[in-house]
Amino acid sequence: MTRVYLLVEGQTEEAFVRELLAPHYARLAIYLTPIIVRTSPGYKGGVVRYEKIKPQIWRLCRQDEEAYVTTLFDLYALPQDFPGKDQTAYPASGSGHQKAVFLEAQLAQDIGLANFIPNLMVHEFEALLFVDTKKFAEWVDSYKIVISLGDQAQKYLTPEDINDSPQTAPSKRILAAMPDYQKTFHGPLIACDIGLDAMRAVCPHFHNWLHKIEALSLSATAN
Repeated sequence: MTRVYLLVEGQTEEAFVRELLAPHYARLAIYLTPIIVRTSPGYKGGVVRYEKIKPQIWRLCRQDEEAYVTTLFDLYALPQDFPGKDQTAYPASGSGHQKAVFLEAQLAQDIGLANFIPNLMVHEFEALLFVDTKKFAEWVDSYKIVISLGDQAQKYLTPEDINDSPQTAPSKRILAAMPDYQKTFHGPLIACDIGLDAMRAVCPHFHNWLHKIEALSLSATAN
C-alpha cells in the first residue's frame, strides 16, 4: 500500500482528486488524499504566497515519512516568491512545460525532502477540459459554445500549450464562451466525463506526473 497526500489549490482540484484520481489509483493500492492549502487562519484555497505554502508541505512530509507528498498547483498566476521565479535562468519566454519543469526542480530543492514530488499543472486545471470540448455539450444551451471551445483547442499542439495571460488562460477562455461556468461544479464533472486516458494521451506533463505516482507503487513492491 502506498499513501500519497496531494496539496491542492482549491475545491475544484480536491473534487478532481476524489472523484477521478483516487478511485483509479485505489485499484493499484495507491491511496490519494487531497488537502486544500491554507492561506490564513480559517481560509483555504489559492497559492497566494509561497511562504505560506512551504510550511504546509514540510509538515505533511515530516508527519508521515513513509508516505509521499505532491502538489496540484497551477503554473498560471504563481506568486512571485515561488522558488525559481526570480532567477535569471527562469525560462520566461519558454513553453509552459519548460517553465513547469524548471520551477518544479527549484521547488524540490527548496523543500529538500525525499518523499516530496513537486508538480505544477500546465497552465492550470482547466487545460484538461480542452482535451475533449464536446463534453461541454451537456452543460450549455447552444452548441456554438462547444464549437468555439473546440476551435480554440485546435490552435494548440496540446491543451497544455494554451497560454496563460489573464485574458487567455484556459479558465478565462471557458468563462468567455460559457459565462455560467462554475469551476467547482462543472470542472470536476467534465473532467470525469473526459477520463484519465484521454487526458494522458495529449497532456504530456500531466501524464509524466501520474507516471511518477504509479512508479511509487512499483518501488514499494520492489522493497
